[in-house]
Parts: sequence; structure tokens; C-alpha cells
Amino acid sequence: MNFIVAIVNGLSLGGTYAMIAIGYTMVYGIAKMLNFAHGDVIMVGGYAMYITLLLMDLPIVAILFAVLFCMILGICIERFAYRPLRGASPLAVLITAIGVSYLLQSLSQIIFGSAPKMLMKLQISGFVAMGELRIAYSTILTLALTVVVMVALTLFVKYSRTGRAMIAVSEDRDAARLMGVNTNAIIAVTFAIGSALAAVAGYCMLMKSPSLANTLGAMPGIKAFTAAVIGGIGSIPGAMLGGILLGIIESVSLGIPAIAPFTDAIEFSILIVILLVKPAGLLGKARREKV
Repeated sequence: MNFIVAIVNGLSLGGTYAMIAIGYTMVYGIAKMLNFAHGDVIMVGGYAMYITLLLMDLPIVAILFAVLFCMILGICIERFAYRPLRGASPLAVLITAIGVSYLLQSLSQIIFGSAPKMLMKLQISGFVAMGELRIAYSTILTLALTVVVMVALTLFVKYSRTGRAMIAVSEDRDAARLMGVNTNAIIAVTFAIGSALAAVAGYCMLMKSPSLANTLGAMPGIKAFTAAVIGGIGSIPGAMLGGILLGIIESVSLGIPAIAPFTDAIEFSILIVILLVKPAGLLGKARREKV
């Protein structure tokens, strides 16, 4: 019974990781950049919810405002931090991403202080009991949000005009531009979608543990990036698979007292093993460089 609960909790946690990982993998697949500030967008979304809840006691409005605010933030980050670096060396992009990450963390600490903020209005308590099996409402809601987000994103990318343009830009940006695709707009939309998903993931985290600090997105961001690499960086289905896999591994490991302290080490060790066996990730495709 405990194993079943661990699997369900792992699916919920993995769904959160998957939503964050999609942001990493979409940006890399389309813009060929690693946005290491993505995890801190989760934290910004949390503070957006905090401010909204101070002004009005409406959690739904707070969540929607956080999603909108993070979308605008993602567009601004792309426009002012990353767009000038297109064509620059990967090292320059990496350093800039780290700089944006620390900038967001420092600004939040200056504005809100270092003491954690409690968002009790977002917390969902209680559980569903099925015999001896008890599943928290927050776990069920996270799973439902994950399914809705994954289905909506898959349909958007596959059937919408913008989604098809995103696929074209990811395949060959120059060819897409010659065919009339506004690549700048498509990349901006990609950042907006990824940032919106980060805000939703932040809500999923805060409804389980309503403590908000300026480091909220640091470790989840790293683990989500690990999930994206495991699944195959640049592959949306790979990000989903990697997130779910990582969440289940973490949940099961935490449920075993003997290995619980080594959970993070186990996760990153699995990453190393997978990359040794399949360097492109589970669903990734090896790209041949044209010369």
C-alpha cells in the first residue's frame, strides 16, 4: 500500500518537474539556448501570487495573475537578455543566464526580505481515503493540472499555426525565416509558454508546502533540467517522460529510510548512467552538425 502511495505521489511530483522541464526543452529546441534562469521564474510567480493575495482574497485571481506576470517576464528576459546574444558563444549565453538568475533572486530578497512568506490561502489539505489508501487532494489536483497542461500543449503544438511554426523554427531557423515565419515572435512565444508553465508548477509546489522564499525555484529548476536531459533536451515528450521518471524515483527513494538521505545522489547518478548509454536522452535524437 505504501508503494502505491509513493507511485501516486511520484506521478504528482513528476508532473511538476515535467511542467518546468518543458520550459527548458522548448527554449533549447527552438532558440538553442539553455535558460538557467527558468527555475527562478517559479519564485517570481510565487511572489506574484503573494502580492495578489495581499490585495484580494482570491486564490484563482492570484494564480491567473502569476501566470500572466511570468509570461510577460519570460518575454522580457528573452528580449533584453538573450536576443542580443544570438550567434554569441554558448559560454556567453550561460554566463548571462546565471546572471539573470542571481538578479531575480537578489531583487526578490531586496523587495521582500529573506524571511519566508507563508501562503496558507494556497494550501490544500485533506485527502481521499480508499480503504487503507489515502491520497492527498493536492496530489490529485497536481495530477489533474499536469494532464490538462500536457494535453493542451500537445494539441497546441500539433494543430495550431503558431505550434507548427515553432516546429519549423526548431528544425531550421533560417529556412523558417525564408518561408515568412517571424522567428523573433516565435521564440518570444516559446519563452512566454515556458514561463507560464513555471508559474503553474510554482502553484503546485506552494499548495503542498506554502513556504515562499527567494530560493524556491533553485533545486526544482535543477531537477527539472535533469529531467529534460534524461528525456532528451529539445523533446517535449522527452521532458514529460523525464519529469515523471524523476518524480517516481524521488518519491520511492524518500519512502525507503535506508536510501532516503541519498535521494539526490541517486537521481543524478541515474542521469549519468542514461547519458552514458544514450547520450541524446531517452527520446532525444542525435543531431549531425553540418559543415
